[in-house]
Amino acid sequence: MSEFKLSSVEEFEKATERLLETGAKVGADSWQLRVKNQTPHCKFGEKGICCRICSMGPCRITPKAPRGICGCDAHGIVGRNFLRFVAGGAATHSDHGREICHTFTHVAPDGDYKVKDPEKLLRIAKEWGVETEGRDIYDLAHEMAELALMEYGKPYGVQRWLSRAPEHTQKLWHDAEIEPRAIDREVATAMHMTHMGNSSKAEALIRQSLRSGMSDGWGGSMAGTEFSDIMFGTPKPVDTEANLGVMKEDEVNIIVHGHDPSLSEMICEYAEDPEMIALAKSVGAKGINVAGVCCTSNEVAMRRGVPMAGNFLQQENVVLTGACEAIVVDVQCIFPALGPLSKCFHTKFITTSKIAQMPDSEFILFEAGSAGEKARKIVRMAVENFVNRKKELVHIPQLKQKATVGYSVEAIIKTLDGVTNSQVDETGTTKPLLDCITSGVIRGAVAMVGCNNPRVRPDSAHIGLMKKLIANDIIVILSGCSAQAAARAGLMDKQAKELCGDGLRRVCELADIPPVLHMGSCVDISRMVVLASQLAKDSGLNISQLPVVGCAPEWMSEKAVSIGNYVVATGIDTFLGVEPQVTGSSEVVWWLTEGIRDWVEASYFIETDIDKLGDRMIARIEEKRSALGI
Repeated sequence: MSEFKLSSVEEFEKATERLLETGAKVGADSWQLRVKNQTPHCKFGEKGICCRICSMGPCRITPKAPRGICGCDAHGIVGRNFLRFVAGGAATHSDHGREICHTFTHVAPDGDYKVKDPEKLLRIAKEWGVETEGRDIYDLAHEMAELALMEYGKPYGVQRWLSRAPEHTQKLWHDAEIEPRAIDREVATAMHMTHMGNSSKAEALIRQSLRSGMSDGWGGSMAGTEFSDIMFGTPKPVDTEANLGVMKEDEVNIIVHGHDPSLSEMICEYAEDPEMIALAKSVGAKGINVAGVCCTSNEVAMRRGVPMAGNFLQQENVVLTGACEAIVVDVQCIFPALGPLSKCFHTKFITTSKIAQMPDSEFILFEAGSAGEKARKIVRMAVENFVNRKKELVHIPQLKQKATVGYSVEAIIKTLDGVTNSQVDETGTTKPLLDCITSGVIRGAVAMVGCNNPRVRPDSAHIGLMKKLIANDIIVILSGCSAQAAARAGLMDKQAKELCGDGLRRVCELADIPPVLHMGSCVDISRMVVLASQLAKDSGLNISQLPVVGCAPEWMSEKAVSIGNYVVATGIDTFLGVEPQVTGSSEVVWWLTEGIRDWVEASYFIETDIDKLGDRMIARIEEKRSALGI
């Protein structure tokens, strides 16, 4: 074996402990302290049996009081709470997609935003039946942007993207009445359905939760992914680095955080501007270093190779280094704690969206029409702040790993097809991957996604499961904070093949890939269902028959539940390492873990023992292989 070495969770924790010492010196709190102050958690909330939908309550279900004031029982209350949780996630991710579509209306040959992947634009236009012959590419882009925006509120029909799924899957959706109509309609329906005096039947509430999730994954998120690719480039494998060691003591450090690449792309552009670099040198810095946190980090890493400082629960750590000139945020998963924390240091906490305004921040409204101007202003503000850095507070943990990221569906197909075919056609084929699976060289695949959650030792579940899976010849595809956990640990280094079973190691060598493949941010889980659909079409199997499962071992957000619903609805069994807040209803638990299988041929599996969770995923993959006789 070579000198390749993983970074361990213990090393992550040791680095964090050192940063918290700095925080204590300046009077900063931390999520670790706030967790202690919030435990034990409310048991009614954990079980989903507290209802705040009207002001007759709140009502809590107990053996003494088995019904709320209106007469709703635990099954109705839990079901309504679950559906509202899903609706929140679907609205959030789909609104991200909407903003991307709005940004797409601003593309111009001489503008801040351009068409960087015209081939994908033409492909989607043909998919949607739009005439492309002889069209100016920007005129076509504007028409497609309008059509995409209409998907949010059209009065008739279902989502255009559904046609990408195999016919069998489309029929399942139709028969189960979960085909998503207009995206906003499904969110509004969920909210109306859960108003006081409406649905309290678990079956109906779970059905709409699948439909709402579908409006995200096969609607808003898919729009966000595809039109981001057209504007910013469809990801291809690119080398980068990950963990807090990517921050530089002798440069201006700008951290981009959130989810919407419209902002971070412009920040990266102006951080490379010769005028800004000259300004940085004039204030004593050697240059400007942009690094990322959370899904914004995934976006710029997979398209530009921008280093990844950390994931969700690392966001305070970048400020605690004392070397962060600005943390620039857009939307979602941003700690309000960054405001008071930044005030303990010299860091500028810059918010940019009307829907993510926070105390103790400097608000600079970022809009597509003035993107370049605002990005330049933000970069200048960060550079000029370098002189305010307090050297005695600077400590950057020297943890850093190499990572290869950017495996879009197109990149995966091209990479694997290129191993066996000298020429790859326009669409390519997943046949090489299928051949590896049917021959047993690879046993199957796991799509691992999701957040960090203090209920699970941060990153330990992600990293532990990945190591277990690849040792058993199961390839792992990743997005979101799970992907960053892998990168920080070293599992996205191609040398991580040394940790694989013989079969997967051989595939990694032939294809020159790491054993865990970075597919992007959390909206890019839509890539995963497209890949599963392509595998099903190329194999002649149903998606549910493929030896593929989904997993979210450390999930925490509403978006994660929406994602889980559309992954399950696509026909992919999904394993959770954190219990959803539904255990107060045996009916809701049954529908999610058994009943929905009759509708979509997949369901949820819940296992909080992470080692057992891995065993159950492997067993399910082997069960699927046996059913196929492979």
